[in-house]
Amino acid sequence: QVQVVESGGGLAQAGGSLRLSCSSSGNILSINKMGWYRQAPGKQRELVAAVFNGGATDYADSVKGRFTISRDNAKGTVALQMNSLKLEDTAVYYCYARARLRVETRSRDFDYWGQGTQVTVRS
Repeated sequence: QVQVVESGGGLAQAGGSLRLSCSSSGNILSINKMGWYRQAPGKQRELVAAVFNGGATDYADSVKGRFTISRDNAKGTVALQMNSLKLEDTAVYYCYARARLRVETRSRDFDYWGQGTQVTVRS
């Protein structure tokens, strides 16, 4: 059983900072991609930032230069440092992991999501 658990989030002033953390656990061979998505009320879930196994990163245009994702491969954790927060960053943030598991004699990739953590930015 694989678990993805988030921590952090909460309330911040516009221009302020918050940090989100996420840990993965379970019988995982490797994690190919780990990152954060968010969903604001009435909107679709969107990618915020992700980091791949080789260290490459991907950011939404709206957060480039403000958010930084980091990953500890050995610990299976990922963090999102959010600076210069804007009102439009308000959303539920979900940690995501694409984990490779052993299934019988083969390996397969599975997607896992955390339960979500609320980030609210106020003026």
